[in-house]
Amino acid sequence: MSEIFVVEPPLAPEDAEPFEPFEPFEPFGPEARSAPRPVPSTAVRFAPRSRRVRSVPLLPSEPSLFPWLARRFSAGEATVWTGPTAAVEPILESLYVGSALARGRISLLEGGNRFRPYHLGELGRAFGLDAAEPLERIRLARAFTAYQTVALVDGWAREARQHPPTLLVGHDLPALFATDEIPEDERDALLRHIARTLRRLLDGLSVPLLLTLGPDGLGRFPGLANEGPRWCDLVTFDRGPSTLRARSVRDAARLALVPRAPGQRGIEEFGDPGTEEVIAWDVPPRRTVRRLRSG
Repeated sequence: MSEIFVVEPPLAPEDAEPFEPFEPFEPFGPEARSAPRPVPSTAVRFAPRSRRVRSVPLLPSEPSLFPWLARRFSAGEATVWTGPTAAVEPILESLYVGSALARGRISLLEGGNRFRPYHLGELGRAFGLDAAEPLERIRLARAFTAYQTVALVDGWAREARQHPPTLLVGHDLPALFATDEIPEDERDALLRHIARTLRRLLDGLSVPLLLTLGPDGLGRFPGLANEGPRWCDLVTFDRGPSTLRARSVRDAARLALVPRAPGQRGIEEFGDPGTEEVIAWDVPPRRTVRRLRSG
């Protein structure tokens, strides 16, 4: 039986003092069965390249999606992903599995309540892992109200010191602020508080932070661009028929993920190689004990 660590957070930020986050709560396991809007680089505080030092490999070298993603992370800095759910979350789940393949550990603060443990176990199995391993390498805290999100962010530094991760992930942290009935001025103040807390969090940790947001997420997260942590990169995602595209604002790199059988090559190899990198949108084929016989 595998375990994923879940927390029942307090109901309001003022209750956060006695709160011990990220304690084991419930076992899980496989057997328990609009285009993004690019943001100008002047709108955010990109960190200087000289600070980009990685102490722990985040992702393996194969498949080729992982090195492309890994180049957009740096210790002590934030990487922001924006785009529709159908584009961002398949890549996010692949990131979780890639981290497990690299023997990494993720500290995940879930604001959108969209973590799918059984699906993640199956994806890990497709990459050759035991279905429980990706779950065992994630410590999850899930908020159910906007005030709980604030309390969890406030306690994140202590959790990261007690259980050191190789990657911090804040998944759609503003989500509950859009659904809870919070006055607009209070909503703005709380989200700015979260942005400043994330900056202090990274000032004290040599770990990368990934923040995932919807297509309009930056507009719904006041303070992130000018009061939050330094950014390593902003990656926008979009999904079309059979293709998923990503664009890095930091270095203008473009990626297209296309369905392709293992070993198949594409016509884009004969075009301009500098415009867009195209790689297969699949997982490594699973080995079988059966052997083909000639004749």
